[in-house]
Amino acid sequence: MKHIIVCMSAFLLSMVSFAQEGESIKLEIEKNEYWWGGLSSIGHQTPYDKDSEVSVNLFGDNRGNQAQPLLLSSNGRYVWSESPIEYGISNEVLTVSTKEGKIHSGTAGGNLKTAYQYVSEKFFPSNGQIPDELLFTHPQYNTWIELMYDQNEEDILKYAQSIIDNGYPPGVLMIDDNWQEDYGTWEFSSRRFNDPKGMIKKLHDMGFKVMLWMCPFVSADSEVFRKLAKEGLLLLDSERTQDILWANTRNKAAVIRWWNGASACLDLSNPKAKEWFKGRLDYLVEEYGVDGFKFDAGDAQFYKNGIVSFNESSPNDHTRYFAELGLHYPLNEYRASWKMAGLPLAQRLRDKGHEWGDLQKLIPDQMSQSVMGYAYTCPDMIGGGEYQSFLNASTIDEELIVRSAQVHALMPMMQFSVAPWRVLSKENERICLEMAELHQKFGPHILELAREASKTGNPIVKPMELAFPGNGYETIKDQFVLGDDIIVAPVVKKGARSREVVLPKGRWIDEKGQKYKGGKVIEIDVPLERLPYFKKVK
Repeated sequence: MKHIIVCMSAFLLSMVSFAQEGESIKLEIEKNEYWWGGLSSIGHQTPYDKDSEVSVNLFGDNRGNQAQPLLLSSNGRYVWSESPIEYGISNEVLTVSTKEGKIHSGTAGGNLKTAYQYVSEKFFPSNGQIPDELLFTHPQYNTWIELMYDQNEEDILKYAQSIIDNGYPPGVLMIDDNWQEDYGTWEFSSRRFNDPKGMIKKLHDMGFKVMLWMCPFVSADSEVFRKLAKEGLLLLDSERTQDILWANTRNKAAVIRWWNGASACLDLSNPKAKEWFKGRLDYLVEEYGVDGFKFDAGDAQFYKNGIVSFNESSPNDHTRYFAELGLHYPLNEYRASWKMAGLPLAQRLRDKGHEWGDLQKLIPDQMSQSVMGYAYTCPDMIGGGEYQSFLNASTIDEELIVRSAQVHALMPMMQFSVAPWRVLSKENERICLEMAELHQKFGPHILELAREASKTGNPIVKPMELAFPGNGYETIKDQFVLGDDIIVAPVVKKGARSREVVLPKGRWIDEKGQKYKGGKVIEIDVPLERLPYFKKVK
């Protein structure tokens, strides 16, 4: 391979160099230069500097979350490729390579903001559309933690009614995994649902919109599997064909290991497979009144190891094919994505554990989503989305759930799953309710920012360095900016009742009406019931 050593001035605007196919580029990291991008699930490890030791390969690996073949620096430099990149930092040098396709690198202005504006317009422009408005203006509720794999009509209606009874505003209700007959058999289970159409009508009457969990997998040895295998709509393993007596097809479907076992998988590179899947989704909309879908799985890692598809595709391409389905349904959610920035898809952070270390990752991981161009984002489920964390009631940390709700409240979206009224004291549950009401209060403003993002690519929430570049804010990971003029400073450390807040130059007023002069660090009291935020006074 050739190696191109690139040292670009931060003052040159849009000076672009291109690496030939199979080549790599090397960028000498400058003093006090910081880099972001690549993966949202390791956003807490960014920004990288010249002393970092990093090795990441995006080919077939999105680390369970959003990925983007993009790197951006605080000095205005950028790296982009249409293909998966492998990147690493060692000995003060950033190396980026691809298996195929060009690498675009250059400098746009002199800071993170100018670089972001340039790449978002050039490589992933917004298309003027946003996901369903209700995702932004009201809290979301997911049945996963309360019901886990026992999704059933009676308990779903009880959960929805308890939301109303406890004073929470209705919003989107997501019915999670195991509502269906089987993976690939996308029909309500007759054992768990007596009247699914009537159930959805009742939920609508309560004020909810209803989403159903979906995945691209198909349970083997099922009627649907046999039909899809015969029609060539499933991914094949490396042998492609089989010679088995009585088999209904010579097509040898690949069997993929995932968290729910071993299944076949739709080949969404085949237009007929995509048409079949969309037909099942449309059936659920038309027959039952379903409003949208939570699209789970689709991770690039599932498409490695010799998988054969209708159209030759990289593992990352298959992640993209699955994500493209969501563009037909404004009410959608994705956890795994590849190169879908700028498009109207709701992007949730991967499931976090019910622990303080994971709570501290929420803000920087969410900021990584923003820097990569994913504007319509949700920071996992309040208190954590890993259901094992809630199996033992004695290990539930009430303070953690309260502080998690505060992190969510002024993010683009907030999502409850564990029921606060079930696991919290009355006082702590009241704080969570206040956070839900705060999100609803800010809903029109968040929606306005979402509409702006659909036109300009400007993220709804931003790291401090993206909003106020050139002030030394690169390593701030425990506060963020809503829009361009509201700084939100949640508490993410157990037992903390005070914290420092960095305020840029200007005049600021907090949520209690107290005024501050910016350009300094302030120390504030943060009792458990307080979410501090500061609006810039014009």
